[in-house]
Amino acid sequence: MGEIEIVLKDALAPGMTRLEGYRAHGGYRALEKAIAMGPKEVQDEVTRSGLRGRGGAGFPTGRKWSFLPNDGRERWLVCNADEGEPGTFKDRYIIEKKPFMLIEGITIAAFAVGAHNAAIYCRGEFLEGIELLEAAIAEARSAGLLGKNILGSGFDLDLWVYRGAGAYICGEESALLESLEGKRGMPRLKPPFPAVAGVYGLPTVVNNVETLATVVAIIEGGAEWYASMGTERSPGTRVFSISGQVRRPGNHEFELGTPLSELIAAAGGLGEGRTLKAVIPGGGSAPILTPDQSDLPMDFESLAKVGSMAGSGGVIVLDDTTCMVRTSLRLLQFFAHESCGKCTPCREGTEWLRKILVRVETGHGREEDLGLLEDVSNNINGNTLCALGDASVGVLLSTLRAFADEYRAHITGGGCPLAPVASMSAAAAGPA
Repeated sequence: MGEIEIVLKDALAPGMTRLEGYRAHGGYRALEKAIAMGPKEVQDEVTRSGLRGRGGAGFPTGRKWSFLPNDGRERWLVCNADEGEPGTFKDRYIIEKKPFMLIEGITIAAFAVGAHNAAIYCRGEFLEGIELLEAAIAEARSAGLLGKNILGSGFDLDLWVYRGAGAYICGEESALLESLEGKRGMPRLKPPFPAVAGVYGLPTVVNNVETLATVVAIIEGGAEWYASMGTERSPGTRVFSISGQVRRPGNHEFELGTPLSELIAAAGGLGEGRTLKAVIPGGGSAPILTPDQSDLPMDFESLAKVGSMAGSGGVIVLDDTTCMVRTSLRLLQFFAHESCGKCTPCREGTEWLRKILVRVETGHGREEDLGLLEDVSNNINGNTLCALGDASVGVLLSTLRAFADEYRAHITGGGCPLAPVASMSAAAAGPA
């Protein structure tokens, strides 16, 4: 299929962080077209395009918009820019390279759903991106592209940036809304869902950065054009953040359904003399893929069919120098630290798993630890308010099944058999 630039088109062109530069490359033509179409037609166009959310769940965007009740209440649109998933950095890139594309997408989406208030909830560490967004919002407002009577349409929209405080849990939409209201970021019990009771109890749409940027391309190019790419159930393109043990980590845009091997090749492939050991295909929450699955189509359905998920689009490539026990441990350290503590299985279970994995990795493991790891994981999985609990055990459970011999080698051998190699760079280590 090859790389294709739609969301990332002109991302490196000079002046794209200023309104003049963005408009010189076709910016705001989509908003003009959307206003001429009308709100219902815009919603229909996005629905017909088949666009699915690019934040993790992959829920159809047009359908999500349609859930807002027609009860006369004020509506809100919230952009989830709290990109905290391990191995994922595409939203940050879009914000820093094409802030006006995100703002235009938010404006179109707000117009389509009838929201007159919108907020960008941005990960607190994205200082450069936050500054660029605030400057871009000010420029757009001065040019009549935000605020009152946008482009003479009679449509009003207030938009501002809310800076988070670095909590991974606030990537979950209900915890994000709690934080946006000034409360501690903890997931809400659902239902009611945000479409019915979101910000301040009002109907709210929450969409991811890449999703909203893609709306611009869909309105400009048309639903049929967009749906002609990708697969029937996973249409369009996706920006994949490819990292790990590849030569050229970075963001690459492909049609959905492109084989995993093409993504790895686009990132320069593995280091000299190295072989593929595993791939985490959807950010740190996604169960691993093994080398025999390297030609798997990277779309929502194909990944779900083999027990993994497309997730956030963060593709982490691991070569033969990687210790899978240590990989699981590092992710469990992250999830245990980021658990909000509201649910007992997640709060207690992630810390128990971390302690067991430390024991195994440092050479003090016991044979019964393997069964204990699986038992604790299964008591977390599906038993928490939000998906953090499920996410925390995805890599662990998949590595326990695919690399059971490696876990046993840690136990019988008194520690990590790959430690001498893993401590060196792939380039210096040479063939294993």
